[in-house]
Amino acid sequence: MSRSENLRPSRRAVLGMALAGAACASVRAAPAQAARVATSARIVIIGAGAAGTALANRLVQRLEGAEITLIDGRAEHLYQPGLSLVAAGLRPASYVVSRTTDWLPSGVTLIAEPAVAIDAETKTVATASGRSLGYDFLVVAPGLVLDHDAIEGFSLDMVGRDGIGALYAGPDYAARTWTAVSKFTDEGGIALLSRPATEMKCAGAPLKHAFLVEDIASRGGAKGRYEVHYTCPQPALFSVPIVAEKVRMLFEQRGIATHTGHTLTAIDPGRKTATFTTSAPDPVTGAAIQSQVELPYDYLHVIPPQRAPEVIRQSGLSWADRWTDQGWVECDPQTLRHRRYPEVFALGDVAGVPKGKTAASVKWQVPVVEDHLVAAIEGREGSQSYDGYTSCPLITRVGRAMLIEFDYHNNLVPSFPGLIAPLEELWISWLMKEVALKATYNAMLRGQA
Repeated sequence: MSRSENLRPSRRAVLGMALAGAACASVRAAPAQAARVATSARIVIIGAGAAGTALANRLVQRLEGAEITLIDGRAEHLYQPGLSLVAAGLRPASYVVSRTTDWLPSGVTLIAEPAVAIDAETKTVATASGRSLGYDFLVVAPGLVLDHDAIEGFSLDMVGRDGIGALYAGPDYAARTWTAVSKFTDEGGIALLSRPATEMKCAGAPLKHAFLVEDIASRGGAKGRYEVHYTCPQPALFSVPIVAEKVRMLFEQRGIATHTGHTLTAIDPGRKTATFTTSAPDPVTGAAIQSQVELPYDYLHVIPPQRAPEVIRQSGLSWADRWTDQGWVECDPQTLRHRRYPEVFALGDVAGVPKGKTAASVKWQVPVVEDHLVAAIEGREGSQSYDGYTSCPLITRVGRAMLIEFDYHNNLVPSFPGLIAPLEELWISWLMKEVALKATYNAMLRGQA
C-alpha cells in the first residue's frame, strides 16, 4: 500500500465522486460539433507533448483531406503534472510514462526525430535526418529545455544521492528525488528548495514540493529535527498577489523560511553548500545591489533556468525585445498566432505569453489555435480568445490542496464557485490533482476536452 493510501483511509468512498468530477470537466470543455472542413492544407506540428498531441487529435476530427505531420523524436509521452507526486513517494515513475504513439490518431503522420531548423520565410522545417518539410501552417509546441549547465557544480547524475533532488528532469529523476527526500524526512537537517529566475513550467511545483517535504518530515523520523528553506529570485512567492499572501501565511504557520531575491547559481556537493546570487534594493538610491551568499543543506532541490529549445531560438520566431535570454515565441496573447508570420502558431510552454505554462493552460489554448487555424483555411477570421487561464492545484500537504485558477490579469477564475474555495486547503482539491486531473488530461490528449 502506498503512502497516499495509508494517509487517506476514506479514499475509496470518494473516488467515484472524483472521477465523476473529471468526467464533468471533460464534458464541460468538449469541442463543439462543427462541420468538417475539406482542405489539402499541409499542417506541421513540432512537438508531441500535451499541446501538439491534443491539437493533432482535434484537427483530424475537424479537417477532411489535410496533410497533418507531427515531428517529435521522443518515444515516451510524459504526464508531467504527476512528477511532483513521484518526487514525494506518492506515485511510481511508471505513473507518468506512456508511449507517444498511444495517443496519436490515424490520419496523422509521425516523424520520429527532432526538428533542427525552421525557415519561416520559405515555410520549411528540417529534421535531424536532413529531411525538409514544407508547410502551409506551422504549430510550434516543442515544450522547453532545462538548462542544468547554468548551475555550476551540478549534473544530473548527482540526483538521488548526496541529498540532491531534481524532479523536473523526468520520471526517473523524480523517483531518485524521492530517495533523497525520504532520507531527509527520516534523518532531518536543512532542506533548501529553489526556483529559477526565468519563466518556468508550472510555477507552483516548487511550492508543492516545499509543502510536501515539510509535511512528510513533520510526521517522519525527522520530526522536530529539520528546517525547510524556500529560495526564489522573485520578490513574491507567487505571481498572483492574493495567492502569494496566502502561501506566505502558510509558510509562516508551517515554519518554512522564505528567502526572496535568491537565485541558485552553484553547488558544492562535497561541502553540501549552495551559492545564491542575492539582489536587494539600495536603501538610498533604490538600485539593486547584488552579492553572493552560501547556504548549507542536507537536502537541496534544483530547478534550473528554463528556455525555449535551440531550434526555436535559432528560428527567428522568438521575441526580440523581451525574454531575450529565454527565446519564447513571439505571438499574440489572445490568439497565440505569430505576430510576424500569420501562418505560424505557438502552443504550450514555448509560447511567449505572460501566463500559461501548465497542462491546464494547454487545455484552453488548443481550441483557440484550432479555431484560428481552421478559420484561416476557410479564409475568414477566428473568433475564440485565450485569456491566460492557468490552473495550479497547489498541494499544501498530503491529502490537502488549494485549486488555484487565474488569468492574465491575476483574477481568480474558479471553475467550481460555491463548491471549491480556491484559497482553502481542501480534500476535494487534493483529489482533483491526485485522481481527476489525469483523467481530464487523457481526455484532452484525445481531443475530447
